[in-house]
Amino acid sequence: MILLITFAFFAGIVTILSPCILPVLPVILTSGGKLRPLGVITGFISSFTFFTLFLSTIVKAIGIPADFLRFFSIAIIAGFGLTLLIPQFQLLTEKLFSKLTGISPKSTVNGFGGGLLVGASLSLLWTPCVGPILASVISLAITGTVSLNSIVIMLAFSLGTSIPMFLIMAGGQNLLTRIPWLVRKSPMIQKTFGVIMIVTAIGILFNFDRRFQTFIITKFPNYGAGLTKFETFTPVANELQKIKNRPSPKKDILNNMNNLLQTKGIHAPELIPGGVWLNSDPLTLESLRGKVLLIDFWTYSCINCQRTLPYLKQWWTKYQDKGLVIIGVHSPEFEFEKNPKNVAKAISDFGIKYPVMQDNDFSTWRAYDNNYWPAKYFIDKDGFIRYSHFGEGDYDKSEKVIQQLLEEAGVKNIQSVTDNPEYQIYSKTPETYLGSKRAVPTKNLKFQGSWKVTDEYAIPQKGSSLTFNFESKEVFLVTQPSGDRPAKLKVFVDGKMENFGEDNKNGIVTVDSARLYKLINLSAPGKHELRLEFEDGNAQLFAFTFG
Repeated sequence: MILLITFAFFAGIVTILSPCILPVLPVILTSGGKLRPLGVITGFISSFTFFTLFLSTIVKAIGIPADFLRFFSIAIIAGFGLTLLIPQFQLLTEKLFSKLTGISPKSTVNGFGGGLLVGASLSLLWTPCVGPILASVISLAITGTVSLNSIVIMLAFSLGTSIPMFLIMAGGQNLLTRIPWLVRKSPMIQKTFGVIMIVTAIGILFNFDRRFQTFIITKFPNYGAGLTKFETFTPVANELQKIKNRPSPKKDILNNMNNLLQTKGIHAPELIPGGVWLNSDPLTLESLRGKVLLIDFWTYSCINCQRTLPYLKQWWTKYQDKGLVIIGVHSPEFEFEKNPKNVAKAISDFGIKYPVMQDNDFSTWRAYDNNYWPAKYFIDKDGFIRYSHFGEGDYDKSEKVIQQLLEEAGVKNIQSVTDNPEYQIYSKTPETYLGSKRAVPTKNLKFQGSWKVTDEYAIPQKGSSLTFNFESKEVFLVTQPSGDRPAKLKVFVDGKMENFGEDNKNGIVTVDSARLYKLINLSAPGKHELRLEFEDGNAQLFAFTFG
């Protein structure tokens, strides 16, 4: 635990150099004074630790949108900018604070109290480039499993982050008091700082901070690339596993056919529903003891998952009456995939007949220590995981595992012949997200016109377009309408409307529900340019995938 706290502390220190921190540095630079820097640090450490660990719980309990707190913080930053720029506004603010707190006006706006508010606001706007340590603690916080260990780790991280923040503020104040020219110009400098804070707040409000981050990474692709690498140190990974309070199944799940004969593996974790069951009443692994189980982690807009469904449906048809039970664990990649109506429609569209449970909280996903869509876990009659497979492919091998486990369960006359057509993937272009949270800057993708970008998706305005240079045979787009009206988009390949995918009708795709749309299907893989033109502002674009 001491090792993990130490690494969290150093991770916090280097965070100040991350590309995603640069846009909020102006607020730190403008926070000089005698006591105000201490207030900023105190407010930041306490608020960052508290909100990181408990924001999800607060949002669920109160029902207040998480964005409300972000907007409130932006307003605080802008308000403090106004106090520096307009003396009358500062006097008004000081009177208001003193009435609310009973503290002398001199110790509010420009003192410790003012710094406390700025630091608390920064904590809600601070978006560190998350490494493994912070990511693990955040994932625990989302599920409400906050422990003393996670609190200490968060405090260590925020304390490490606060040190360079304090040095920046103290250094700036030292310059202002030691250089005569700066001393004479202090009123003008103060107003300049006020303008900087207001501009920074407006920029964050309209997501210019994320665009700036993208620009930095695009222009300087190696900048900040190695900041979190030291967090992958093996002893650190082992300590992270301990704070999750569970063993790592993947360390014990053996992935080759010989292991079926050598070991029973480990007991399969129980299913932990995070939503409704579809095609079945709720099931438990305990109640299915004696049968052979196949647990399939999937999400309905994932093209890789969709390509495995024909094999799963075929195995369900062949082996259901012989004792095989397939359970689809639907762990959603996007917010719209949490909607049970959307999942039910997808199940109907794909013709899935086996049971599917929603795992909206990723509880079962974490219980299996899973990291992939799709992922399959094969469980024998005694409840042991005997084999697992991640991603596509190896369908004959997987079916032979099913046959052997059924034979061990006492099923006679299992047909040993397998006939699973292999699906060949031609894509050399990786999955590309359009929301700011997971977008990776790429020169292959260019936007034209007016766009609104959120954490999960991008919304093109009427008349906008995008071009994407790709190398594959098929192109898919995860999208949904942004309102009640369908969205329409035109699809061009190398400037022409041709090579239509399944959802592409003569070059026009109508987006009427939240799902993956098949845009292009070429006769052979190759390098091409995709161009999408948007006839309205009704589409939310999540991600491109390729095949």
